[in-house]
Amino acid sequence: MLLSDDSLPDYPKPGYAWLVVAILMAAYLLSFVDRIILTLLVGPIQEDMGLSDTQISLLHGLAFALFYTLLGFPLGRMADRYNRVRIITWGVIIWSFMTALCGVAKNFTHLFLARVGVGIGEAALSPAAYSLITDYFPPDKRSKALSVYVTGPSLGIGVAFVLGGILVTAADTLPDYDLPVLGRIYSWQLIFFMIGLPGLLFPLILKLIKEPVRRGRLRKKEQNSSVPLAELGRFLVLNKRAFVSVFFGIGCVVAIHQALLLWIPTFFSRTYGMEAADAGTIFGLLMMVAGIAGVFGAGWLADFWSAKGKENAILTIIFWCITIPIVPSVIAPLMPTATAAFLVLLPGIVLFCAPMGIVVSAIQQIVPNEMRGQISALYLFTINLLGLGLGPTSVALLTDYYFQSQADLRYSLALATACCSITASIAIFVGIRGYRESLQRARQWE
Repeated sequence: MLLSDDSLPDYPKPGYAWLVVAILMAAYLLSFVDRIILTLLVGPIQEDMGLSDTQISLLHGLAFALFYTLLGFPLGRMADRYNRVRIITWGVIIWSFMTALCGVAKNFTHLFLARVGVGIGEAALSPAAYSLITDYFPPDKRSKALSVYVTGPSLGIGVAFVLGGILVTAADTLPDYDLPVLGRIYSWQLIFFMIGLPGLLFPLILKLIKEPVRRGRLRKKEQNSSVPLAELGRFLVLNKRAFVSVFFGIGCVVAIHQALLLWIPTFFSRTYGMEAADAGTIFGLLMMVAGIAGVFGAGWLADFWSAKGKENAILTIIFWCITIPIVPSVIAPLMPTATAAFLVLLPGIVLFCAPMGIVVSAIQQIVPNEMRGQISALYLFTINLLGLGLGPTSVALLTDYYFQSQADLRYSLALATACCSITASIAIFVGIRGYRESLQRARQWE
């Protein structure tokens, strides 16, 4: 039987709970800045190291996703048993150090290994953060709280592109450096030091977070018990219709996100002759405003509809957020001017970002506490394997091997976006009924 929350202490005071969300969101923001600063450095990296579009996409996608996805599950299982704040703290230290280490890379292999290290550190964050926030808020407040946390990437993208654009411009005026032992350090590599090293101080802020009481547990045991893997497997099989559809559908949406993150600055540079830093700054500002508006709006609407008793509120919102922007997002790269491309891309930014918070809430609502970290890790494994592995690389492969011209990057973006968005819409639609069944089962064990 599930341990009734009636026998546990009250939820933490709302003011402190929201402070915890703000700190975790800041950690998520920091992780995305470290993760995507590479996208503004495509030009100088290719010039100084002679890398192809496909190699760049592997640095952005596969190198990061490799251990981010593989370590997600064991770290998620740890989050279901051990102190979640400590797990996040060590993750921040590792990813910040490995970001700085990109600043001494000499070739593709060095950069690849450093990016693997960034992924290892960041794998510790979200499974533990999802579980923490769920224990800090009652069910009717979780969608908003988790949506606020998930604004971290939108803010991080904005900060990375705006701050990164400033740093790239500044680095262009600096010479390369020849240092003892380290050898030649290119001016653009200094940006990795500037972005990575300050993150080593962030664990001091994480000390403000207290480990909360775990709620919604299946067993009346000590707080840090976990379920056997066999029981986890049976639960996944029982709810497979919901999990497969949601994980696969959102994975295709993340593929669109990651393709745009890596290639938008380069696309505007190659297609319209803009400076990559200027295009990145505009795109970053759009992500900060439009992306956050989409996430907040979806979170508010999901809690509002759920309070009205609409069982499938969250998945219905996700379906329409994916379906409505399919056409504008596909034709945006084909626009005749940069201004028109940004304007047509705008609704896609709002709506493709909107599901990212509420889908986490949807998963938490059908999963008991002992499994939340592990199933969150499986969710992150799937969406990042698809998103980071498929999104950027599919665009690069289309450019390098199908269109065989860097000038045709716009067509690669349009084709990849069309395939991913249509597939995502179908997957979520198919999963709505399965999710309703899983939600009904969750109410029984609650």
